[in-house]
Amino acid sequence: MAKSGAVRKTDTVAPPLRGERALRAAELDRLIHERVRLGIVSALAVNDALTFNELKALLKTTDGNLSVHARKLEEAQYITCSKSFAGRIPKTEYRLTALGRRALERYLDHMEALIRATRQG
Repeated sequence: MAKSGAVRKTDTVAPPLRGERALRAAELDRLIHERVRLGIVSALAVNDALTFNELKALLKTTDGNLSVHARKLEEAQYITCSKSFAGRIPKTEYRLTALGRRALERYLDHMEALIRATRQG
């Protein structure tokens, strides 16, 4: 039996990325690449705005997790956050910015290029 982390003959090891594939992988926006943040920008790309609770339910995440990821996107100016009250109930609403939309488009273009290169390789 192989030691932990050792490669057995039955294990497959992916070859290193070369050429365009390596370049494209290096260009991926790491801020968007994280699962929850990708979910946030994707959901906002197809909706004018979503509330904190709508995003939380959609992404099946916790308050703290959503809050941390949304804050990072907000700091990068990919999303905006507005807070208001509906009566006495606080309402936090998020929108995708033009910068965020462009970042998502670039990210999707890079992923599509990686997929094409992988299928051709």
